[in-house]
Amino acid sequence: MREIIQIQTGQCGNQIGAKFWEVISNEHGINSNGNYIGDSVLQTERLNVYYNEVAGGKYVPRSVLVDLEPGTMDSIRSGFHGHLFRPDNFVFGQSGAGNNWAKGHYTEGADLVDTVLDVVHKEAENCDCLQGFQLTHSLGGGTGSGMGTLILSKIREEYPDRMMNTFSVVPSPKVSDTVVEPYNATLSIHQLVENTDETFCIDNEALYDICYRTLKLNTPTYGDLNHLVSAAMAGVTTCLRFPGQLNADLRKLAVNMVPFPRLHFFIPGFAPLTARGSQQYSSLSVAELAQQMFDPKNMMTACDPRHGRYLTVATIFRGRISMREVDEQMLCMQNKHSSYFVDWIPNNVKTAVCDIAPLGFKMSGVFMGNSTAIQELFSRISQHFAAMFRRKAFLHWYTGEGMEEMEFTEAESNMHDLISEYQQYQEATVEEDTSGDEV
Repeated sequence: MREIIQIQTGQCGNQIGAKFWEVISNEHGINSNGNYIGDSVLQTERLNVYYNEVAGGKYVPRSVLVDLEPGTMDSIRSGFHGHLFRPDNFVFGQSGAGNNWAKGHYTEGADLVDTVLDVVHKEAENCDCLQGFQLTHSLGGGTGSGMGTLILSKIREEYPDRMMNTFSVVPSPKVSDTVVEPYNATLSIHQLVENTDETFCIDNEALYDICYRTLKLNTPTYGDLNHLVSAAMAGVTTCLRFPGQLNADLRKLAVNMVPFPRLHFFIPGFAPLTARGSQQYSSLSVAELAQQMFDPKNMMTACDPRHGRYLTVATIFRGRISMREVDEQMLCMQNKHSSYFVDWIPNNVKTAVCDIAPLGFKMSGVFMGNSTAIQELFSRISQHFAAMFRRKAFLHWYTGEGMEEMEFTEAESNMHDLISEYQQYQEATVEEDTSGDEV
């Protein structure tokens, strides 16, 4: 029941995806060969959200792995969990997208997209009641951004009533891996605004900060960063996978989190995050969890929620927790930070509680904030985009693949519209008489 199909595109998407399956498999007690070795009936009860059961009692992830070059696929296949995935679900090209959005979206990616959709159809047909899709990708490269958004729009055409959820790694403010990141990200956001129901924006720099400041890791690797992202990803769907006192699924989250269809870009967070050495010195209570969840240092996106206002917030608690305590803490947080919540949505916080804590924790919480502060992230990309586009730098790589300059202009203006919409709702108050009310 209520299955989710995971699609991972590009190097970044596949690395996050591989880590995610590692985390989920540990939670459900599934070993690297797909056999169940857990000890609780709760682990197997709803395994079919993410896994297909095949002959011999083996469980196979419902995952489609896509890339335009074989390198990442080979490393996943030869990795610890490589035998978990169905070999037919690896879909890859040979030439690579070369950090070029146009290659991923129009030329190389377009050649491969039908094969990807065949695999998606096959997975969807095996589902009793498909809840939706989740996509992991980055917006800075070529495959994840260009081909990822192409797959999104194709799936949207064929499954318009299913939830579309993406975990998108956005370009960091200071650290840039690719020179043409602003182009790729702007063109991708242009697509994400129209084609997704929920997009979780993840930022490498914010993740590095969490590793340095909070977890006190001196040399964090991508593995550490991906683990943080996976913890948040696993938290988002935890109510589908384990029994709880108050459940939430992707659709409930979307209904409670998205006040206007275009404003569906969320800031994820996870608690508790403590350095290894200082764990025994801190007590874990609901109050402490709530405190950490709303702490800007725990956010996985490099924008400061204190610079904007929350339209809505969703929190998912895991562990043996009393509902009364959760409700009290959430009310307390709303009163304490009342200036950071818009006042024209009276109860901004959606809560869900699941009884099963993640491995190694007594209790934990996942935070999702729909804050107007995320416009900082978009305006930063937009400024970089404008600086390069004004001089038409690097544009020949894109027009050479058949793109028009017009598309760039459209994407840029769509981004400006998005920023001004966030700004408009940040400044809106209850008393304002909206012009739309007259009949």
